[in-house]
Amino acid sequence: MITLGELLRSLPSARVLGPTATPIADIAYHSKAVRSGGLFVAVRGLQHDGHTFVAEAIARGAVAVVVERPVEVSVGVTQVIVSDSRVALASLSCAFFGEPSRAFSLIGITGTNGKGTTAYLLDAVLARAGRRTGVVGTLGVKVGTQTTPLDRTTPEAPDLQRILRRMADHQLDNVLMEVASHALALHRVDGCRFRGAVFTNLTQDHLDFHKTLEAYRDAKRTLFEMVDPDGNAAINADDPSASLMAAASRAPVVTYGITSRADVRAEGLRLHLDGSEFTAVTPRGRLPVRLRLHGRFNVYNALAAIAAVDAQQIPLELIGQALAEFAGVPGRFEAVLEGQPFAVIVDYAHTPDGLENVLQAARGFSTGRTLVVFGCGGDRDRTKRPVMGKIAAQLGDVAIVTSDNPRSEQPTAIIEEILTGIRDPGSEIRDQPSQARGLRPQARIEVEPDRRKAISRAIELARPGDVVLIAGKGHEPYQEIKGVKHPFDDREVAREVLRQLRRGQGSGVGGQGSEQGSW
Repeated sequence: MITLGELLRSLPSARVLGPTATPIADIAYHSKAVRSGGLFVAVRGLQHDGHTFVAEAIARGAVAVVVERPVEVSVGVTQVIVSDSRVALASLSCAFFGEPSRAFSLIGITGTNGKGTTAYLLDAVLARAGRRTGVVGTLGVKVGTQTTPLDRTTPEAPDLQRILRRMADHQLDNVLMEVASHALALHRVDGCRFRGAVFTNLTQDHLDFHKTLEAYRDAKRTLFEMVDPDGNAAINADDPSASLMAAASRAPVVTYGITSRADVRAEGLRLHLDGSEFTAVTPRGRLPVRLRLHGRFNVYNALAAIAAVDAQQIPLELIGQALAEFAGVPGRFEAVLEGQPFAVIVDYAHTPDGLENVLQAARGFSTGRTLVVFGCGGDRDRTKRPVMGKIAAQLGDVAIVTSDNPRSEQPTAIIEEILTGIRDPGSEIRDQPSQARGLRPQARIEVEPDRRKAISRAIELARPGDVVLIAGKGHEPYQEIKGVKHPFDDREVAREVLRQLRRGQGSGVGGQGSEQGSW
């Protein structure tokens, strides 16, 4: 078992009060997770200060505590005083778990949208080349064919290093990790050895945390400062922040794009009902690519994967085969199929840019109308709510505004902020629910706070050739309300409604009947 003194080699400037020969059994940042012989790191969070829980941590068995200011401790408990507990937490976690990221090639993927799909495209390409791979991100932790869920995109440092240790013990060759801006700003990935990094794009999100788009961008940029000089960085040259990301990179940069003269670029792009086709022009030659994924945004994700493995000398034909075989990611433009004569698509789009991208993709293969069901998450960036409302009204033929994960907020208050983006006091839409009065008539707007009823309503309104897009939650199997995660999966709800309509029963929750009946 590692001793406190051995761990403290990672914190040379710390002030230590107490014995250091004590064996350390575990490391924790939450007092309730402390076990006998553990080290507790008091972290100042957004809502709680870990320093107020030091006594509880000691009562639960902590033999040492890391703090930013002196606190009262029991006799025999070592106190380690540091300038920044979060930085210390990352360093200690890396040391405790034996710096596992050095055992494999770790590629970090950052950006507002596309991180998850890009990670899984890379996973498919590397696996096709015979590599043993793992993924850490929004969909959970994937090792081989086994996936376990996570409660956040990038875990806190001890949880992340524990995961990476398990991956190292499985003797993986490559790990693909979604790196959220929160994780970078809060030092969760400090100490990780990145052999590669990918920048997908940067648009509005998380301003509740970062406050400004510049701070959000700067958080993303720090990933490229962490990449090994002998690694590589794949950067979307079509994004306005590309030059800033490239300037921060210590590693050689490979650019990708559609509209720019990037190192890896798409030529002859064709978007169609079955996906897309293009020729990828790369430093190693030309690669015909056929994707089963819809939308221009997924072309960018595929180009990112090609650019990220450019230095690994994987044969281009293997890359092409992997991309052609890739069926998609759960909850990302995922079709719900029950034999209906219209499309039902579930997507994780929860940002303005994400919603615009999937709506454009939906309109691209719809032969009828595009109906969108969406909301915005509570306790998150409020400034994007009216923007998303405006996008839905401009690109949808029918927009049903509903709840997402309201968390501690009132769903109706969130909906009202969404509606401000499409409200014009001088106009009025007729024959719509009273909550939607005064909205511009680009789209037919309805308000239904109950997400299940909103999904049912959209499906019942659908006609042959239409596309119903259910946006915001994607793969999530819950809806978070007042601190409780209630079981709720957009895909399963849609499937249930479709089956009821197929039986000619109606959903029983839409309340206004179907426009197309059973099929």
